[in-house]
Amino acid sequence: MIRMLVILSAAAVVLGCADNHLAEEQRVVRTGAEILIENHLDELDGKRVGLVMNPTARIGDVHMLDTLTALDVNITALFAPEHGFRGEAGAGERIEGGTDLETGLPVYSLYGHTRKPTADMLNDVDILLFDMQDVGARFYTYHATMGLVLEAAAEAELPVWILDRPNPAGGNYVSGWVMEEEFRSFVGPYPIPIAHGLTLGELAKMMVGEQWLETNKRPNVIVIEMEGWTRDMKWPQTGLEWYPPSPNLPTFEHAFVYLGTCFFEGTNLSEGRGTEDPFLTLGHPDTELSEADLDSLQNLTDQLVFSLAEFTPVSIPGVAPSPKHQDVTSYGIKIEMLSVDFDPVRTGLQVLHILYQATPGAEIRPFLYNLAGSQEIDKIMNGEVHADHMSFGVESFRLDRSDYLLYDD
Repeated sequence: MIRMLVILSAAAVVLGCADNHLAEEQRVVRTGAEILIENHLDELDGKRVGLVMNPTARIGDVHMLDTLTALDVNITALFAPEHGFRGEAGAGERIEGGTDLETGLPVYSLYGHTRKPTADMLNDVDILLFDMQDVGARFYTYHATMGLVLEAAAEAELPVWILDRPNPAGGNYVSGWVMEEEFRSFVGPYPIPIAHGLTLGELAKMMVGEQWLETNKRPNVIVIEMEGWTRDMKWPQTGLEWYPPSPNLPTFEHAFVYLGTCFFEGTNLSEGRGTEDPFLTLGHPDTELSEADLDSLQNLTDQLVFSLAEFTPVSIPGVAPSPKHQDVTSYGIKIEMLSVDFDPVRTGLQVLHILYQATPGAEIRPFLYNLAGSQEIDKIMNGEVHADHMSFGVESFRLDRSDYLLYDD
């Protein structure tokens, strides 16, 4: 009875008052985190629990760490991916280990001197809970962290529970080159397309089943599945509130367009870090767009509005500490998204081609090929092939992934 009262009390904190209960009933999707609390909490009794989470690990407005602590779950260690456990760092900033100020628990960095949990970090852990909101992109680093966690847990013979969340771009959207081995990196650790259409739970199953992980022991992975999510859903249809998975993706619109405009990071053109609208603001101090360029942009899709923009990237601590062309006026475009009825990868690639050709001082950096996963991107950059006509060769991947799908259309 006492345990039940604690659960009910914590649930009240998570879900809030009667108004929030009404909002809860109107939501379409219920996340793996919610299903864990409702159906699997007793399985954590007597366990020392480690959390691999970030700021998106929430039920309502409450972080899962705080929810589980209120439910008297024995949390013993916290593991922080890129951007930090509670989201205190910008992209690429090294995460330092330390102590969570609100709970006093140790925080181990997985984006600093080491990106894989060590045996010492796992000494006081019996089970790991992994909960992060992904964006569905191969170059987004959370699934790379997940793979390393699965390897470390397998070596330590620890189970990993993936608390599943939606792929914001949908489960049917697959686009972009499958990563080629020579371009393997932390922003492309596995042979999957740029937009893979999988949830992290499904991707974890595929990592294990396809033997992509570097371990001699089979990982013990349990996916706590969502309820109500179907593959044809994009984020606005889920009814879930958007919590930024990183500081430069403040809304779903930023994250969806990011699937294609992230390629700007592989050039010396600005991807908009240091502005109010990263990945929707693009350009360079030398960019000069003609009327023909603007027409070409607008002809890409009628679901985006492109307008000329003049902007000056500035340093924003914890978001964009050292953006490209800091404090220098740049020229380019601002993107407004009207709907999700377009292919963000192909559109972003063609936008990059147009702005690159309109910028006399434009340069390609090797990182571009890590993002693309293939040198085939050169054919788009030089105008040899329009992005709409590029063959990405994803048919084999679609077939392979079918064995790991957990949700129907």
